[in-house]
Amino acid sequence: MEYREIKPCKELASFIHSYWELKGDEFDRQWERNFPDGCAGLVMNLGNTCLTDNGSVSMEFGKTYVVGAMTSFKDSFIDSETHLLGVCLKPATFANFYNYSSQNELINNTVEFEKSNSFNVDKILDSPFNYLNHFFSGKVKSQNNLLQSVINDIQSTNGQMSIDELSKRNFTTVRQLERNFKKHIGLSPKEYSNIIRFQNALSIIKNSSENRSLLDIAFECGYYDHSHLTNEIRRNTGISPSLL
Repeated sequence: MEYREIKPCKELASFIHSYWELKGDEFDRQWERNFPDGCAGLVMNLGNTCLTDNGSVSMEFGKTYVVGAMTSFKDSFIDSETHLLGVCLKPATFANFYNYSSQNELINNTVEFEKSNSFNVDKILDSPFNYLNHFFSGKVKSQNNLLQSVINDIQSTNGQMSIDELSKRNFTTVRQLERNFKKHIGLSPKEYSNIIRFQNALSIIKNSSENRSLLDIAFECGYYDHSHLTNEIRRNTGISPSLL
C-alpha cells in the first residue's frame, strides 16, 4: 500500500490539515483501520469500488463522499485496485466551505456528496493536490472559526481541561458550547476532548521506551488508572495497548 500526505497551500492552512492519497498494490487485500481524530473530511474514489464504514458503505469510482467525525474506529477494505484521494479538514471548518446539514448528522457516517459540490474526476487526475488547492481556495465563504479558541484550549491541554473551565475561559455557557460543538464538529466538547486525550496517549505509547509503564502514561494523560486507559484504547481502536 502506498500512502502520502501533503499540506495545503498557505492560504488554506487554517482550514485544512492535509491532503492524502492512498493506492493499493498487488499484495494488498486487507482491512485498513482508522482511529478517531475529531476531524471531518472528504474523499473521492479514483479506483474500483471500495468498501468502508466496516463494510456498510460502498464508495464508487468518480464520486465524492463526506466523512463525518468518528467516535470509534472505522475499517476500509484495501486491495490492488484501490485509489482514494482525501481531504482532512481541521475541526469546525466544514462550514467555511459548504452550506450543509449540522455535523452531528454525519457522525460515524460516509455520505455521497451532491454533484454540485463534488470534485471533478477528469480534472483531479492530472494534478490532484494543485486541483484541491484551487478548488478550496475558490470555495472559502468565511475566514472565521467561532470554536477556534476553545479548540486551542483543548489541544494545548491534551484534552484535560474540564468543560466548565473551557466555557468560563471562552465566555460562554456549557449549553451553548454543547450546541456549537454538535453543529460544527458533530461531537460534544467532552467527546472531542476525550479523542484529543486518547490521541495524546496513543502518541506517547508508540514513542515511549519499553520500560515505561501503562500506569505512568495513564496518569500523565489524565486517566484514573491503567484500566481506564486500556478501556479507552480498546473503544477507539478495537485492540489492546500491547498491539498498538
